[in-house]
Amino acid sequence: MYDLVLKGGTVVDPSTGLHGVNDIAVQGGAIAHIAPTIPREEAARVLEVAGTVVTPGLIDLHAHVFEGFNSNGVHPDLGGVYAGVTTIVDAGSAGCATFRGFPRHIIPQCHTEIIPFLHICQTGLATSPDIIAESSIDLEGTLRVADQYKGLICGIKARMVSPALEIFGMEMPRLAKRAARESGIKLMVHIGDTEKRYDPNVIRSLLPLLDEGDILTHYFTANPGGVLDANGKLVPEAREAAARGVWLDTAHGRMNFSFDVGRRVIDQGLLPHCISTDLTVPGRLNTVHSMTEMMTRFLGLGFTLDQVVTMCTANPAKAIGAEHRLGSLAVGRQADISVLKINEGDWVVYDVLGASLRVDRAVVPVLTVKRGQVFTPEWGPRPWGWEPDRAPAAGAAFKSCC
Repeated sequence: MYDLVLKGGTVVDPSTGLHGVNDIAVQGGAIAHIAPTIPREEAARVLEVAGTVVTPGLIDLHAHVFEGFNSNGVHPDLGGVYAGVTTIVDAGSAGCATFRGFPRHIIPQCHTEIIPFLHICQTGLATSPDIIAESSIDLEGTLRVADQYKGLICGIKARMVSPALEIFGMEMPRLAKRAARESGIKLMVHIGDTEKRYDPNVIRSLLPLLDEGDILTHYFTANPGGVLDANGKLVPEAREAAARGVWLDTAHGRMNFSFDVGRRVIDQGLLPHCISTDLTVPGRLNTVHSMTEMMTRFLGLGFTLDQVVTMCTANPAKAIGAEHRLGSLAVGRQADISVLKINEGDWVVYDVLGASLRVDRAVVPVLTVKRGQVFTPEWGPRPWGWEPDRAPAAGAAFKSCC
């Protein structure tokens, strides 16, 4: 007998070619069977999910969940299983001096799976700015902690921002790349100098450092050091990096996502591979809100539902090297499942510059299944729940990007 059957939902899993009404059976924390009809008597528990979209468990490739250690860290489950997300990649909240907080205090206290990157700054994001002196980087300490927690730490994180670039220049990302290479793990690099002080052409020196499997995050940033040149054209190194197998992740955040930049990039044909939130405590309340709202934005930008699901499931699973168990509803894979509702209406979403995008579909979480365990989402990040802001009435002032 199956432990659980989700019955009657529209299963959307591009990794297996599924897009239609199916039942999903779960047994022992794994996907056991998918079929148009699975008899109720074959399951200990049946959940009716007709009218919903059922996808592989959503993976947020860039968030910050070092709660209690960093002031901006969100509780993992608040951005995770109680928000329709089964796996969160923490994008370098901790460095070698603070990382032990993850295995000792964070990971044991949550249901959401956490896959952390280790910041090249030894104190991670405990302070802002992160790197304030040459002593902020302890390469030997970083290598030691990466080795100690091999199998848990997925990669090294570096941020191309001031004052780190003013102190180190390109030596900072080179040190991060050295740490990643010597540890046999990936490099994730934040682009876009939020202080707007460093040479924007630094992107052209950075991109050649990235190898197959490395991750470029904040792909749609409007800050200096992004992938567009002064004429709004993609720098050639961006296409070369993508051709080498570098993953392109959007990571919205509070300061690094522009609809205008996104449109320009999309129009030039170099599409992002992954969608993520860059979720923080203030970002959850303002601008970012949730992973499902990121899906709403990309539907509004013209991506198909299958494309959006892929960018939230199969692609991030590959980017973190976990495609053998995550990102797919194939039989035998870990039973990580997101049950979503796509509501129709009239809403508006905003980028970090205040530009607006009108959307007529809003993705909201209904249920989350993590390793076979069922979770019900909490109320949502806004007073009214999960949906975006209602579009203004006819005749009201409205600044749109499109």
